[in-house]
Order: sequence, then C-alpha cells, then structure tokens
Amino acid sequence: MTDQTNRRDLFKGAAAAGVTAAAAPALAQAGTVPVSDPKTKYPSQPFAEQRQKWPALQREMKPVPDCGEASYRGSGRLAGRKALVTGGDSGIGRAAVIAFAREGADVAINYYPTEEPDAQDVARLLRGEGRKVVLIPGDLTDEKFCRDLIGRANRELGGLDILVNNAAYQQSKASIMEISAEQFDRTMKTNLYAMFHLTKAAIPLMKPGAAIINTASVNSVSPEKELLDYATTKAGILIFTKALAKQIASKGIRVNAVAPGPIWTPLQVAGGQLPGEMDKFGQDTPLGRAGQPAELAGLYVSLADPTNSFTTGSAFGANGGTGAI
Repeated sequence: MTDQTNRRDLFKGAAAAGVTAAAAPALAQAGTVPVSDPKTKYPSQPFAEQRQKWPALQREMKPVPDCGEASYRGSGRLAGRKALVTGGDSGIGRAAVIAFAREGADVAINYYPTEEPDAQDVARLLRGEGRKVVLIPGDLTDEKFCRDLIGRANRELGGLDILVNNAAYQQSKASIMEISAEQFDRTMKTNLYAMFHLTKAAIPLMKPGAAIINTASVNSVSPEKELLDYATTKAGILIFTKALAKQIASKGIRVNAVAPGPIWTPLQVAGGQLPGEMDKFGQDTPLGRAGQPAELAGLYVSLADPTNSFTTGSAFGANGGTGAI
C-alpha cells in the first residue's frame, strides 16, 4: 500500500465523520470555543426515516452524527491516563474516545466486529493526531470475552485508570408480546451483564483515583413504553452506579453515570425507533431537537477528571431540558 493510498484512506475515514483528519488537530488546539445558542447549535429538522441492520454504521447515517471530530478542544485534563470505552467506535462512546484522547489519554476501544469501519475511522483520526488507540473488537454478551477485554486493555495501555461502560443494545417494540426471549436476553447481557463482568474484572487493576463511568439514560427514571427491556436495564445501571460507588469508595475509585436523553446515534437506525417514527425523535424536548454525541463529551471528561475527586455515586443528565434526571 502506498503512502498516497494511506493518506487517501485517512481522509476518507475522517470525511465519513464529517471532518478531515488534517483539520481536526488544529481545531482541537486553536482558539476558544465559540458561544452558541443551544437551540440552533445543531439542525432541528426531523430526521428522515432510515434503517440499517443491527448494529449499524455511523458513517452510513444521514446526517452523520457529530462526535466532536472537528470541534473538541483538549487541554491536558487526562494526560497520562489509560481508558477503555465500550461502544467507542460510534455515537456517545466515540465522542468520549475523541475527548479523552484530545485530553491526553491513551484509549482502548471495544466494539462489535461488524462495526470495524467506524472503529477504523476514529482510530485513523486520532492516530493521525499522535494519540495511542487500541482496537479490541468482540461480543460483550460473552462473559469470557469481557474478562479478556479488561486484561488486554490493561496490558496494551500499560494500566487502566478509566472504564466507560457505554455499549448498549436497544430494540423498540410496541408491546411486551413482541419482545422475544432472545431479544430480552441480549438486552440484559449487553447492557447489564457486560457492565457487571467488566467492572468486576477491572476493579482489581485500578488504583486510587481511577474512575468508572456508566452510560445510563433518561429511560432510567422516565421509560418510554416501547423500550420496556432497554429501560429496565438502564434503571439497573443507575442503581448499580449508586450502590457500587458506596461499595468501592474505600478503594478511592469513583463511580458515576451519564444519563442521556434522545441522542442521534446508530442505536436509533438499528431498531431503536419504531418504524415510521424517526421524524419524531427528539422533537419533543424543550430545546426542540435531539442531541448530538459531541454535546455529551464534556460530561465524560469531567467525570474522569481527577480534579472532581468528591464526585461519586451521581448521575448527570443531558436531555435537552426534559429534567428527568
């Protein structure tokens, strides 16, 4: 493969994310973040009806979600830290990965194997900026893989300071009668069991000052009726976060959660919305639109930042004004 081909692939991957890899470092470091009206910061037009086979690719969505590729500016808040993010190839996890890397952290990304194109896109972008990115594909419903994932991330990063349990499975069904045992089982194993297995394996490797961040949801406390199984797991994540924070506070490890509202991610086009309902997604928030993953990046950074050492056992909402959390 020639240098010219490598360069072309680099720009192709970044373009799929809505930016160029060459532009991102300059944007990430130069100037100050402009003040903008949150109502109009991103388009508020309804999303077009679209569906992809699960788990979907971010690069194929219309519009492509903004994960901060061109906008997130780092300032060294996580310099020298080692982070593992599940579901880090796209959506909210990708936004956390980009932010962590630009704040100085080395990052391992877990994702489902068919999401390789999205994972390669973000890896090329960040490696082009001189950051260390480790890609570890695999299925989180497999208990052994969860344990192996923690071990491998720890080895390849040279430690583990931050664990973000973010990967999720979501399928909308109008009635409990439409939820198969297979779907229920996969939702529980991806969203709850994996978090348990990963966290249990990670804690012995973590030192005082480490942080665990779980992705909960507005559905943790205000469930949508078509997300019965998904909402059940998200409520479990919220309680898991609060209980675990109390349990391991004596180890000096903090545990918190981010609880998003409607955010434009591949979950939505891979079965997360009922057929014909995509144009309603996020339209009922007080801000009048769905959120973008980039708008959550700062929350993950703040919860990982060691300066916020008294913050543990808490959940932080990002829901466009619904006030659910």
